Amino acid sequence: MRIDLNCDMGESFGVYTLGHDETAMPYVTSINVACGFHASDPNNIVKTIKKAKRHNLAIGAHPSFPDLVGFGRRAMAASQEEIYADVVYQIGALMGICKTEGLTLQHVKPHGALYNMAEKDSKVAAAIAKAIKDVDPNLFMICSCGSMMIQGAQSVSVKYVEEAFADRAYTQDGTLVSRREQGAVIHDPQVVAARVLTMITTGKVQTIDGSEVALKPQTICVHGDTPGAIDMIKAIRTSVVQEGIEVRPFSV
Repeated sequence: MRIDLNCDMGESFGVYTLGHDETAMPYVTSINVACGFHASDPNNIVKTIKKAKRHNLAIGAHPSFPDLVGFGRRAMAASQEEIYADVVYQIGALMGICKTEGLTLQHVKPHGALYNMAEKDSKVAAAIAKAIKDVDPNLFMICSCGSMMIQGAQSVSVKYVEEAFADRAYTQDGTLVSRREQGAVIHDPQVVAARVLTMITTGKVQTIDGSEVALKPQTICVHGDTPGAIDMIKAIRTSVVQEGIEVRPFSV
């Protein structure tokens, strides 16, 4: 049994620092690097890639809607053609920077509102998937477990893995509880670690209303910018390893 731990990183902008990237890097196996549309800038992207190289991490692009002010969390009425072009552009930017360090990309994971829309709309997901495949058919697309993202990926035959979120509450239909609702984010490291173990070993997770929903994740998203994030990531990694579960990038 094995699992990948992925974390969003490189979201600082100019002189403003967001997240605990370097502190979290020793405990994760893959990272999703902001490409400049919702966060980051060329200099911060370069710094993030250099750090990831030192920690031997698998690297993914984290494209979003062009929404720096809203951190990419606001839905936009973009056409499929616009989504395709924006994702191609962002992947290309990150691939170029990775090439300067002799690195290649492992995957692409949409960010924020783009991710949320792709979960529910297979046409949005297909536009993202086509962009990924057209840039590099060896790239994986990270898809929310059991969502329309999977249909979008399958429609263009792009490689994909299914993802679950460590510290987010789930609804009965397997989607994430909105951040606007109470209880959407779980903050207790031990509770989160136990939930992750259950996801990996049983393929299920308890929903916010106490029922269960099926999940079969190949990668678990951990967040590096929430309060107590590092303690939580450490707790997850420790509990998983103690259970004899191998932690490594999903492409290895």
